[in-house]
Amino acid sequence: MTTHIQRSALLPYPAQALYDLVNDVERYPEFLPWCSSAEVLESTEVLMRASLGVAKGGLSQHFVTRNTLVPGQSIEMNLEEGPFTKLHGLWVFKPLGEKACKISLDMTFDYAGALVKATLGPLFNQAANTLVDAFCQRAKQLHG
Repeated sequence: MTTHIQRSALLPYPAQALYDLVNDVERYPEFLPWCSSAEVLESTEVLMRASLGVAKGGLSQHFVTRNTLVPGQSIEMNLEEGPFTKLHGLWVFKPLGEKACKISLDMTFDYAGALVKATLGPLFNQAANTLVDAFCQRAKQLHG
């Protein structure tokens, strides 16, 4: 069964600042409690391949995404490998004047089997549901 999550927030920061924050994958373990590792495998101005580790308690998994980048505007994530049959996400950064923006995340995913869903499901569902809030808090820490 596919899970679909949509979240958005209005923030008093420029869209480019929020784009840069979300695109700074290697810093995720610093502020996302469920993120145990993050590595950029390949990066250009318009493409990034990244590996993320998720862990809580004794459970851990990793997955690789191919991210299509439109600098300052959007990041589209698609699964390359991991414990999902489907993982697609789209971050959009919409300027609201010079010093504010709306960020939104639209994500769909489905687990590769009942065992993966039973073990990883609660952790990943919580992580996905709190992702926008976590980036809002990180932006406040970094930008005041």
